[in-house]
Amino acid sequence: MKNRRAALKVLGLGATSLFTYPYGNKDKFNIYHPDLTDLKKPKKAVTAIVLGAGNRGNTYGGYALNYPDHLDIIGVAEPIDIRRERFFEKHNIETKNQFTTWEHVFDRPKFADAIIITTPDDLHYGPCMAALAQGYDILLEKPISPSEKECRDILALAKKGGNIVAVCHVLRYAPYFVALRKKIQDGSIGELISIQHFEPIEHLHMAHSFVRGNWHNSKETTPIILAKSCHDLDMLRWLVGQPCEKISAFGGLKWFTEKNKPEGAPLRCIDGCPIENECPYNSKKIYYENRQRTYVFDLPLAKEKHGDAIMEYLRTTNYGKCVYQMDNDQADHYVTAMEFKTGITASFSMEAFTSYHGRKTRVMGSHGDIVGDMSSFTYTDFRTGKSEEWSMTTDGHGGGDWKLVADWIQAVSQKDARLLSSTIDDSIESHLMGFMAEKSRLNNVVAEVSL
Repeated sequence: MKNRRAALKVLGLGATSLFTYPYGNKDKFNIYHPDLTDLKKPKKAVTAIVLGAGNRGNTYGGYALNYPDHLDIIGVAEPIDIRRERFFEKHNIETKNQFTTWEHVFDRPKFADAIIITTPDDLHYGPCMAALAQGYDILLEKPISPSEKECRDILALAKKGGNIVAVCHVLRYAPYFVALRKKIQDGSIGELISIQHFEPIEHLHMAHSFVRGNWHNSKETTPIILAKSCHDLDMLRWLVGQPCEKISAFGGLKWFTEKNKPEGAPLRCIDGCPIENECPYNSKKIYYENRQRTYVFDLPLAKEKHGDAIMEYLRTTNYGKCVYQMDNDQADHYVTAMEFKTGITASFSMEAFTSYHGRKTRVMGSHGDIVGDMSSFTYTDFRTGKSEEWSMTTDGHGGGDWKLVADWIQAVSQKDARLLSSTIDDSIESHLMGFMAEKSRLNNVVAEVSL
């Protein structure tokens, strides 16, 4: 713990900060971390093993650097050497607790209080079931699993063993959505009638993650409605406060296909594409010239070596391929309509082709409405005609990542799942909404949602 406090001092982190999380290279993410110093200190720090030392593993694990008396990361499993090495150095993890894959963790008897699962989507089920079987409490990155059956299996085993399982639906902890929900619940808008919700993915994010990236193939990973938007389905369920009973969805893959390939385009952008100067998805321009989203490359620490390393990735991985010649199948536009138990309706749109990202929400009630964009909203009272503004100055999660971890630590240390806003029981409903939306889209039916 002394080493961690020393590292914290060097980094210059205070209780409230805008913390930059590097992946060991030029790319960094600014994440607002709220002041949580007034939290009840557990009798002893919750000990945890992180499975997956990528973005989310570092985000949740980073909590321990600021609050070592609350969370102590004592183990890590990560197959990519450079990520594993950087993670165990940061957390001062003993050699015996450094593992190449998650399976090796469970070859040993239980040696921590909890497991933090931030492996790829299709690798959630195995470690989660193994952790539950050994009696670990769990912080599980969303989605729970790409399979409905596996989600139900995890829920059943968690309930059987009484484990604390929190699913990382961090938007439930974001100040924007907390304030929005409070407005709905306190009667400010009268009776809730309907919600419209919009998630613009942003065209480069779509190309990076769902055309070239880890989630490009829904059959091998997760359908995009879960991989990208289970947060949004969960948020709608949470805002409405009652079960969704029917769902209907439309959309598909329209643009990133072979039929839209420019004439003469090579398989890789670096091999002389005839439209490279005007193509918005030119991988050489995105990754090499502009150095955008290069965190996936685990670049060497020496900045002067970045260029050669990036070019090697563009020559050898999907990130260098033409977006019109990938084996991708994820929908690039997706609209969903929902009906809840008492007739409240909601619509959700996920769109790839935008120049911006974030989320936008419209809430309609009998006596007022709310229009918001993840950082602010305007509430208008129909009875008085007056409007009021609410806003925040932090990132979109508004510190939700660490607020979730804080609640999870309290729940684990006190063995009380009621302290969580995002338990496995709550989260299963929004996952089922996603599975049924995909069923509706693929089969052109109105799907019923039932637990």
